[in-house]
Amino acid sequence: MTGGAVVVDYVVDAADAADLVTLRKAELDGWLAAQPAATRSWVKASGFSAEAGAVCAVPGKGGALALMLAGLGDDDDPWTIAQLPGKLPPGTWRLSPARDPKAATWAALSWLLATYSFDRYKAKGGRAWPALVWPEGADRAYVEAAFDAIALVRDLINTPAADMGPPQLAAAAEALAAKHGAGVRVIVGEGLLAENYPAIHAVGRAAGHPRQPRLIDLVWGDERAPRLTLVGKGVCFDSGGLDLKASAAMKLMKKDMGGAAHALGLAAMVMAAKLPVRLRVLIPAVENAVSGDAMRPLDVLQTRKGMSVEVGNTDAEGRLILADALWEAGRDKPDLLLDFATLTGAARTALGTDLPALFCNNDLLAGDILRAGEAESDPLWRLPLFKPYRRMLDSKVADIANVSDSPHAGAITAALFLQEFVPAGIPWAHLDLMAWNPSTRPGRPEGGEAMALRALFSVAVQRFGTKT
Repeated sequence: MTGGAVVVDYVVDAADAADLVTLRKAELDGWLAAQPAATRSWVKASGFSAEAGAVCAVPGKGGALALMLAGLGDDDDPWTIAQLPGKLPPGTWRLSPARDPKAATWAALSWLLATYSFDRYKAKGGRAWPALVWPEGADRAYVEAAFDAIALVRDLINTPAADMGPPQLAAAAEALAAKHGAGVRVIVGEGLLAENYPAIHAVGRAAGHPRQPRLIDLVWGDERAPRLTLVGKGVCFDSGGLDLKASAAMKLMKKDMGGAAHALGLAAMVMAAKLPVRLRVLIPAVENAVSGDAMRPLDVLQTRKGMSVEVGNTDAEGRLILADALWEAGRDKPDLLLDFATLTGAARTALGTDLPALFCNNDLLAGDILRAGEAESDPLWRLPLFKPYRRMLDSKVADIANVSDSPHAGAITAALFLQEFVPAGIPWAHLDLMAWNPSTRPGRPEGGEAMALRALFSVAVQRFGTKT
């Protein structure tokens, strides 16, 4: 897979393939007992003990490769298979023995995720990877859709801000819409004021032409179907505005549109699976820039809801653009409303970079999401919408402030701010996520990352069913 293209390359159909025998540590002795003496001696001499990710080439007659052993360890780490493509020689491999359908599906997906690289700006493409024959029982449609969606999320986040501004993010949404027969409308610049999206306009106006702020509005599916609405924070670069970030904090801010990338990725999975929903995706896309037209600390902004906001810090801009988008999302009274945002450093301080913070106004929905995260090895952690902290957002001159003056509970107060713009009675979950791998691990290269995507797709399937 090459950065900029979303394809499945390294899981294939093939008649001729070498055997790749995967064994848990507890299975090794039983497997060896059924092998010829020469094989037993070779494996024991090699020191292979089925440790996770270990491999052992077993020769056959004449010294040719008979098969390759691969260890799965004993802790059921779902990413173990992702270690193998980097350790095996080129060629095509067939997994054995057969595993249950869930394990087969995950083996195919994790193999593919291990082959992802972002090579758009390299003169030479990435390395050639070994290929895997589709494992018996694997859900091929799911694997292809999930990989395409995750690769899309990674590609969008990894693209430098110079090439992924508001216009390019809108173009990505339009390309996705065209692929699946969805409709998309984009409101740009002064059009935001004409159609009453004042907060989105205020945050993004400093960037100027051609990177004016915009609202991307994608719709798909039967209008009579249950409504699933996704909202994604699309800050294509965040300087912090006049409350300028330090250079170290600004360095990764190309990823501040990670929420928008997640919304598009989940939409891609929903549309590929043809889930019986009326899907809507709302992405406020802006650049938080510095200019004479930038919003200022202690400015008072209007919002689509009619609620005024005092800007305590221009670097808390994501919640401002989400406010307009969430209020518009609520107009349709969706059966499920999800928003994604790289919103607060406080969430990373509390949970680290791997665990998205989940805030939810519905205990049943929160439970479904957390269980799906565990089942899909795509974890989240719930933090509270603690109502007494709402007082920390009180303003003397406006209806609400966008930040608290307190150094505490930053992720919670940000979520409470967003909740003000979600109409009562709508099941809503807010994900405050990193959208980035600080270092490389099997199947998860350093760079942009899709988090909780598979978990939330599973929840959507549970709630709305599959295509009929």
